[in-house]
Amino acid sequence: MTLLFKPIQFEQLQLSNRIIIAPMCQYSANEQGELTYWHEQQWANYALSGAGMCIIEATAVQPEGRISFADLGLWNDLQRAQMKALLVKLKTISPMPFAVQLAHAGRKASTDKPWGGRGQLAPEHAQGWQTVSASELPFNPADHTPHALTIAEIKKVAADFAEAAKRAVDAGFELIELHAAHGYLLHQFMSPLSNQRTDEYGGSFENRIRFTLEVLQAVKNAVPQGYPIGVRISATDWISDADSWDIESSVGLSKALEQLGAAYIHISSGGLHEAQKIELQANYQVPFAEAVKKSVSIPVIAVGLITEAMQAEGILQYEQADAIAIARAALYDPRWAWHAAVELGEPIAIAPQYLRCQPRGLKSQFNAF
Repeated sequence: MTLLFKPIQFEQLQLSNRIIIAPMCQYSANEQGELTYWHEQQWANYALSGAGMCIIEATAVQPEGRISFADLGLWNDLQRAQMKALLVKLKTISPMPFAVQLAHAGRKASTDKPWGGRGQLAPEHAQGWQTVSASELPFNPADHTPHALTIAEIKKVAADFAEAAKRAVDAGFELIELHAAHGYLLHQFMSPLSNQRTDEYGGSFENRIRFTLEVLQAVKNAVPQGYPIGVRISATDWISDADSWDIESSVGLSKALEQLGAAYIHISSGGLHEAQKIELQANYQVPFAEAVKKSVSIPVIAVGLITEAMQAEGILQYEQADAIAIARAALYDPRWAWHAAVELGEPIAIAPQYLRCQPRGLKSQFNAF
């Protein structure tokens, strides 16, 4: 068996293969952060993809934690009930587990949809609000200055992560991923470029990662024992500055997350500073995943311009990561996992309604759920 189609375990949850659909914002919720028909068809598409697991888009734990006014939320029970109803429907067509990425956008919140221009909307705008962050430093000069969270407000955010986690478990999500990457709130506390605090949440490395560790602990306390909680991080700010977040920082953070009981580390990068210079190419983030994997014993997920089956398999064979997250490639090709199975000569379980579509001349690789 190739490694890509070998099962993997995250705490009590076992995936049938190591292909994970990465969280991708759809900007299609209503303005109350609730599901729309778009999510019903999109999640159903994910469910039939053949991937080992799908992590749905960044889902805000507070209204002001949304990236845009059209993002999903899990800060109230109506949102939970809607997600629960949809997940029950999905189980009737596929056994694939669904996970949710809990998030708070911090100073990068209150934006327009990407196809509307993506720019930040001012607090006085009908669809905008006051953003928050570690310090009063906007993402770029054109943005509104964020409010620096007080200690009490920091504790409230952590508590709201925990409450959203309880709702996620009740809704039927089988794993929670905490979003500590891409320049959003937890990342803003970790990077010296966005955190200029002088209290216990600023200054030293230990102080700057404190908030992320407290959120993980709060969420773990809120869910059943053995329930998997993963963490997505940005391995580097992509800024050639001694005072930025880098891979050495990420290795230190990952060790601390492992000690607290994180189920895995999901390695992305960037998003913290407008001056970032990312060297985009195939596998461009894989060396970061490899560095973290060498330092922890929990699974590490690689992501970023991984688009081919042999490419994904090679990352696993060379022990650079333990699982592969597919994002835009899965949007472009919703049956990416099927095609990878055919290319690698591995069996894959699919919905029985689709068995007849297996190309002629191939070994019997498609099996029914």
